Amino acid sequence: MEPLQQTILEVQDLSRSFRSGRDPLRRLADWLSGIEPPVVRAVENVTLSISPGETLGVVGESGCGKSTLARMIAGILPISSGRMRFRGEPYESLLSRKRDALKIQMVFQDPLSSLNPRLKVRDIIGEAAVVHGIVPRSKIRDYVADLLARVGLPPEAAGRYPHQFSGGQRQRVGIARALAVNPEILICDEAVAALDVSVQAQVINLFMDIKRDRGLTMVFISHDLGVIRHLCDRVAVMYLGRVVELAKTEDLFAAPTHPYTRMLLEGMPRISLKRREFLPIQGEIPSPLAPPSGCHFHPRCPIATQQCRQVRPELREMAPGHVHRCLNAVAS
Repeated sequence: MEPLQQTILEVQDLSRSFRSGRDPLRRLADWLSGIEPPVVRAVENVTLSISPGETLGVVGESGCGKSTLARMIAGILPISSGRMRFRGEPYESLLSRKRDALKIQMVFQDPLSSLNPRLKVRDIIGEAAVVHGIVPRSKIRDYVADLLARVGLPPEAAGRYPHQFSGGQRQRVGIARALAVNPEILICDEAVAALDVSVQAQVINLFMDIKRDRGLTMVFISHDLGVIRHLCDRVAVMYLGRVVELAKTEDLFAAPTHPYTRMLLEGMPRISLKRREFLPIQGEIPSPLAPPSGCHFHPRCPIATQQCRQVRPELREMAPGHVHRCLNAVAS
């Protein structure tokens, strides 16, 4: 996969592994017996490039590694292997400088648990901006009021606590907090999944307004393909820690090539009388403690061959800017 000519974020061969969380007695017994604890590879050799102002969507079923990827990009989780670069600079250098580390911010799935219940909104939004010298404390009231207005909340919201808001309003507070430090990249991890459908539409439109007005680069994590189609410029599809397809949004929805992507699209509700030829999804995601050999998707794939059980497919280009990880895939 060729890198984009101009990138703000580069992720190369990024991986993250976790040791299985067994109970203490089992861990002690394993240690005394010299048995290594099982390892879960939550993210495996992910390579991505993102252009300034672009919104990249990352989709997949629960447990595919998309949230772990988001947290590594945000600097919340350390990486096990691989490297990341921000505007050509290694991530380690960026994160070591507190002011520069603010250039990457995150909006979380659960707005209530991600906001400090003991702080008023004016402190939740404004404290980081004051501490890092973005705005003087004497002007923080107006600064917070302006941010609240941008996310569709009244000025008096600054004096309230998180529990006094609805779910959609709390998510707006979380977005305002992220914007308060003038980030260049916004990571949104299932940012609308916990909201009612009517509120989801409002928050999605807010993200689109932010993208248009501020030119923010965004990484949008979601299991909802409808949201991704509406909001994103390109889409990466993940399965058991690997990216299995990456393409422009219109290309991926018009001509998906990987069987897993086609199965995900088959599950999308749509108003159409046209006959669809997509393959039905089948089976369950295998345990990440013991992933299948070769192509991880082969136990669920209707076009799998013996080669798929033995050979791990690499990303290959099907069309300009459209790559997938499959030995047998064809355009639909």
